[in-house]
Amino acid sequence: QLHLVESGGGLVQPGGSLRLSCAVSGSTLEFYAIAWFRRAPGKEREGVSWRSRNGNTLYGASVKGRFTISRDNAQNTIYLQMDNLKPEYPGVYYCAAFDEDIRQPETYGYSLFEEEPDIWGQGTQVTVFS
Repeated sequence: QLHLVESGGGLVQPGGSLRLSCAVSGSTLEFYAIAWFRRAPGKEREGVSWRSRNGNTLYGASVKGRFTISRDNAQNTIYLQMDNLKPEYPGVYYCAAFDEDIRQPETYGYSLFEEEPDIWGQGTQVTVFS
């Protein structure tokens, strides 16, 4: 059973940077696509980015050009580099996994963010303050 653990959240000023990590255990990333979601207080969850096992990536419109998703196979970890953070970016950030034998991100595109992932992490809090 795949297990995801996020880390790296914290406090940052607008314009600052954070790097979130999603450590994967119990299986390898070879079988899964990984997505990042954000849930801000009182709002619906928002898809931030996904990365397929083939290395294709997609970003939500609000973060394109500011966030970068990457993978370290040796560490079995997915990263979300967040640069030039804006005041509207705070929330709990979750990584989630999609079994690519069932759903291929390239087929879904942005609509993958509307799908229910197979596995969720516990989330990490990001706060942007002035």
